[in-house]
Amino acid sequence: MTRSEFDDIRAFLADEATPSEDLLRVARTLIDDLEHARMREAVLRARYLHLLTAARASVAAESVDAPDPLMFLKRELDEQGQLPEDDEAVQRILSDARASSALLAAMEEGVPQRPRGMRLRRCIGTHRTLRK
Repeated sequence: MTRSEFDDIRAFLADEATPSEDLLRVARTLIDDLEHARMREAVLRARYLHLLTAARASVAAESVDAPDPLMFLKRELDEQGQLPEDDEAVQRILSDARASSALLAAMEEGVPQRPRGMRLRRCIGTHRTLRK
């Protein structure tokens, strides 16, 4: 959810004219969203752990001069459907990696300071309501 969506929900909940059945509907929706987000986080954590384990196994295999040290990493990427399939994909992945490295380096050089003072609020996008 975006910041403005949270603000919209807070305003909706704070409005004394909001019927209680609408409040109950919003509460149920938010609980469902929270449960979905927690499940998604658990899946992402598991995938990250599998990938990290495969990367560590590949590095360990390389250190003992195993015949195919990338076997663990290749298998994990294949299971996730992330192995490059052709030369074009390889070049795109390498380009993305170079761009990501450059971006991270630029971010580490200097983090811009947020302006001090009163925060300006901007509304961008279409108007959304919670009522039907």
